[in-house]
Amino acid sequence: MLPEPYYSHAGVTIYHGDCREILPEIPAGSVDLVLTDPPYGVGFADWDTSVIDPTSWLDACRLLSDCVMVTTGNTNQYEYPRPDWTAAWFRPGSVQRAGGGGFSHWDPVLIYGRNRLPFDCKQIANRPQPVDGHPCPKPLDLFRWFVSECSVSDDLILDPFMGSGTTLVAAKQLGRRAIGIEIEEKYCEIAVRRLAQEVLPLEPSVPEPEQEVLPG
Repeated sequence: MLPEPYYSHAGVTIYHGDCREILPEIPAGSVDLVLTDPPYGVGFADWDTSVIDPTSWLDACRLLSDCVMVTTGNTNQYEYPRPDWTAAWFRPGSVQRAGGGGFSHWDPVLIYGRNRLPFDCKQIANRPQPVDGHPCPKPLDLFRWFVSECSVSDDLILDPFMGSGTTLVAAKQLGRRAIGIEIEEKYCEIAVRRLAQEVLPLEPSVPEPEQEVLPG
């Protein structure tokens, strides 16, 4: 049985708890898209000292949706099972130092199941929306790209590692429903504050123009 929601309003629900305990309580096949940014294990905070074993939650996500998208770092992607496809977020001029040295100008996006992205690489500036109290929020534009291209209006999107709620904010802006799960209550509070900032739903981004495929 699902726990009592921490927050529920206008199609967006937050559960405070361990996703490994909550995911099995969600009916199989009931989610249209799983989109999440799990801890990288790079020491951003006390919860980010190691990569959470993907086998402890990824299989449960795949039972819920035919499309599971996971953002990872360049090095910790190898901690995950082999994906069905890998996309990339290209961020030129990034000043984020990669764990192996040098500066990382792109991050992988692991896709399990059906790849719905029309193009598997997009340039997005690494300008996270300022979020007080969270050390490493992803740019809202990045998750708006995922949501707009990989779901349609009123779809249900699940983020089992919700953090400050960027996935949920993108879903709300684009007219989707969403479920977020977060083990740290302070991040649940941040997500609720962000969601309380009522805005008119934004139209999805215009699809990328078709590109010519050159013969091999």
